[in-house]
Amino acid sequence: MSKAVALPGVQPMLLKWARETAHLTVEDVALSFKKQPEDIAAWEAGNAGPTYAQLEKLAYELYKRPLASFFLPAPPPEKAPEADFRALPDADLRQLQRSTVLLIRKARAYQSSLDELFAGRSPVANPIWQKVALDPARPIGPQAQAVRAALAVPDVGALGWGGGDGDAALKTWRKAIEAAGVFVFKDTFKQKEISGFCLEHPELPVVMINNSTTKTRQIFSLLHELAHILLGRQAISTFSDEPLGRLPPGEQKIERFCNRVAAEVLVPRVDFVAFTSGLGGGVEDWPIERFAMIAERYRVSREVILRMFRDADRVSQDFYEARKAEWDGQKAGKSKGGGDHYNTKGVYISERLMSEVLMRYGRRQIDVAEAADFMGVKAKHIDEFENRYLAGLAA
Repeated sequence: MSKAVALPGVQPMLLKWARETAHLTVEDVALSFKKQPEDIAAWEAGNAGPTYAQLEKLAYELYKRPLASFFLPAPPPEKAPEADFRALPDADLRQLQRSTVLLIRKARAYQSSLDELFAGRSPVANPIWQKVALDPARPIGPQAQAVRAALAVPDVGALGWGGGDGDAALKTWRKAIEAAGVFVFKDTFKQKEISGFCLEHPELPVVMINNSTTKTRQIFSLLHELAHILLGRQAISTFSDEPLGRLPPGEQKIERFCNRVAAEVLVPRVDFVAFTSGLGGGVEDWPIERFAMIAERYRVSREVILRMFRDADRVSQDFYEARKAEWDGQKAGKSKGGGDHYNTKGVYISERLMSEVLMRYGRRQIDVAEAADFMGVKAKHIDEFENRYLAGLAA
């Protein structure tokens, strides 16, 4: 049997760059190939090299890079998450899992597709950031009211919010935010503690939220990332408040401001005070069911309601942390079955992006390969996406 030959022309520095930007260690790659770490280090030092089959595995399975990128004279310009996001401490950013880094890269690819589709201009005549500019130095209440008014969502308690599980409410908020010019994507984050992130752009901002949690928590994440966009900042956020304590004071202030804006948009304080003032008793003595009842009114998580009480000094920080830890431990039940690929992908992709691509594909302004590239799906699936999209329009 002939010995496998290393592929000529592969640049060792590109191998190291691709591994590091995927947040993988030499040991991670070695384990994937059932090799010693010294073998992978030798590839990156130029003392040995991968075969064509090994390079394909590196490119397509591990690093998610085009094969041709390993033959470039130098790494292409690309911002690392550490340079882009300020809402997490540097140590946390360096420890982002490979799956999260790849989701950020996917979101950037979507943003590039939007840039090409819309020629770098927002498809919305008067996007929300032209109506509302948030400022941490000003009172939160009027700013949150301006956000809610700009989104033109139903009043609190209106029938249009649907059931208490938050499914209809999430769709309502997402549709309103996309109508306001922000493109909303979802995905199942393997790094469970990440709630979402946003990519700033003067015309085509993008939000991606974690689909692997309850709808009510997704709603808060969506509004939190919207607050970052209205501040003109990129951010990656977690469900836990713990990383905030490791941020510089200025960054802590921004994160807490975005949390408070999101909470105030979802739960207007005037309505909240009026609704809860007649419930009587000390809040810390209330049964859990009462928090759930209030949360259902606003289609938010119990944690959001608890945060509102804490910020109003109606519960202590210790009570807040104890209840939050208890509720965080109550994991939502998983749905049975594998689900429908087209429904899942349709939920993940921005509705405005998908409708624009399928409209142009239907008019034969773009071909099936271009449509697939824009949507990040396989070409063989485009016709079925088009059929389901048209059926939805006709329903």
